[in-house]
Amino acid sequence: MTLQNKVALITGGAMGIGFAVSEHLAEQGARIVIADLNNAQAAAEKLKQKGHQAIGVQANVAEEGDTEHMAKAAVDAFGQIDILVNNAAIFSSIQQKPFEQLTAQEWRSLVDVNVIGQFLCCKAVLPAFKGQGGGRIINISSGVAFKGNPHMLHYVASKGAIVSMTRALATELGEHNILVNSVAPGFTLSEGVMKNAELAKRSSQFSVRGRALARDMHPNDLVGAVAFFAGPGSAFITGQTLVVDGGSYYH
Repeated sequence: MTLQNKVALITGGAMGIGFAVSEHLAEQGARIVIADLNNAQAAAEKLKQKGHQAIGVQANVAEEGDTEHMAKAAVDAFGQIDILVNNAAIFSSIQQKPFEQLTAQEWRSLVDVNVIGQFLCCKAVLPAFKGQGGGRIINISSGVAFKGNPHMLHYVASKGAIVSMTRALATELGEHNILVNSVAPGFTLSEGVMKNAELAKRSSQFSVRGRALARDMHPNDLVGAVAFFAGPGSAFITGQTLVVDGGSYYH
């Protein structure tokens, strides 16, 4: 198990992509901290029932106090934090519309979580990382940052910001042996997406047509890329974004 004795903190980890990542990293030997706005403890209990070590922490990543509490809870429970997976984001609930119909409040609400939330989580784990001589940050971006999908300008911009933030943080934190990389999934049929039937049907059909591997993407399709960036095989890789979308976008 490549992550034996490591501690992984996954935001938005209670369902969908986040829970799939949590479960996979646990299977690789990591002790898991699931941070989510809802159902974090219940998700952690699912992992514990399978024999893994896990805790759940209720947290809103857009609130600095919550992210500080989340990091403290991880250290209190397991003594360290080795891996941060910045997965929490707003997507499935957004309404797709022409950009001129978006309001400033829609922008602010989304950016608070998708961009500022990732910044606050990176900031929260930094003392632990520095104190133990390094760590891994894996930011979840999206393939839309490269394709420029229409009718969701605020979301596309937020995920483009994550790619840029990944590069800047990698440069700034390299001297502390903190590696920062990003994974950019294609449209994924996660639990949240499936609750929005119109979004799931329209986006799935469009996405599958544009893929070399012409099938739907599911959360488990992403977990191997995250585990790679968390593990020993990526020890000399930082500032990179890996697109995982079945061959829809090449860069």
